[in-house]
Amino acid sequence: MLLRTDPFRELDRLAQQLTGGAGTWTRPSTMPMDAYRDGEEYVIALDLPGVAQDAIEIDVERNMLTVKAERRPVAQADDVQMELSERPLGVFSRQLLLADTLDTERITADYDAGVLTLRIPIAERAKPRKIAIGGTSERPQISG
Repeated sequence: MLLRTDPFRELDRLAQQLTGGAGTWTRPSTMPMDAYRDGEEYVIALDLPGVAQDAIEIDVERNMLTVKAERRPVAQADDVQMELSERPLGVFSRQLLLADTLDTERITADYDAGVLTLRIPIAERAKPRKIAIGGTSERPQISG
């Protein structure tokens, strides 16, 4: 149901993890995700812990689904001195090419406990259906 668009995306993600690089708007980091079919819909769950709901953008254009999010630093008083900062900040993005069998007009999104869940119904045209046979199939008589 999903088609990967960039075979080197995983290598970029690993390189960012090793170098500790934060994502920017021009070169965002990826976000971990799961994708699976649940009955008559396709479910995509993206991990975005610590991201405010208003910092998440979801767009779909034709069959390209784009999710962007930004984890912003927590505002701190002037007298606070940071001792350790390991949580990644910056911009995260994921683009997914959706199959034609998904109904992109009826995508729903929920955000709970740092997990963005997208539900995409299977298009009616993609569901199995029976084909009725019309008319009678009498053979014409051949006179000899």
